[in-house]
Amino acid sequence: MEPGTHTFVLVHGAWHGGWCWSRVADRLRGAGHRVFTPTLTGLGERKHLISKDITLDTFTMDIVNVIEMEEVTDIVLVGHSFGGSPISGVADTMPERIQHLVYLDSLIVEPGKSPFDSLPPDVVAARLKAAQETSGGVSLPSPPASAFGISDPEDIEWLTRRLTPHPLGTYTSPLNIKGPIGNNLPCTYLSCVDPAYPALNSSRDWAKTQKGFNYVELNSGHDAMVSAPDELTKMLIGLAA
Repeated sequence: MEPGTHTFVLVHGAWHGGWCWSRVADRLRGAGHRVFTPTLTGLGERKHLISKDITLDTFTMDIVNVIEMEEVTDIVLVGHSFGGSPISGVADTMPERIQHLVYLDSLIVEPGKSPFDSLPPDVVAARLKAAQETSGGVSLPSPPASAFGISDPEDIEWLTRRLTPHPLGTYTSPLNIKGPIGNNLPCTYLSCVDPAYPALNSSRDWAKTQKGFNYVELNSGHDAMVSAPDELTKMLIGLAA
């Protein structure tokens, strides 16, 4: 690669797919960087694979396999929202491939715990009820696009057309990692604060106090890759440098 160019692997969050990164990926590629935007099993264009057997380990292997097949190293690995858990799994599995981990407004899940363990009990109860009612407990129905801090009507329509149910097993299964979150690699927690996504308050508090974590705020809603692609791209390039 040319000097000053970087490799980005961008991991989406719940109900989304690799498609959500298109604006940021276009900007990064336009600046000469390599970009991969894998879609996790059961979501986006892989929605036909949804099943009750999909776990957090599945999501981790989705990304590990992309990295292995593309034979990339020195990666800036970005996990948005729910995508923070599988990037922790990748950091535990292949730390030698990663230059920097970016937790973009991510849910922080501790080793051996499940994502539901990191969310408020009332949120968990509501999601379990919705999963049972809509799919017999296979998947979580997507919330309205406005829940992700999106206000532009065209962006709301764009998301609404693409959001898909999310495999419930990834919320109930544990994060199987041996080391600490981030595995002692360079880590940044990039917090979207305008408006802030309330379910992530405890994750933000954790990141602010964590030794070795760089904490940065971005003035956008939760889906910054949709609502603030210019600002997010600049921040990612700055972190890579």
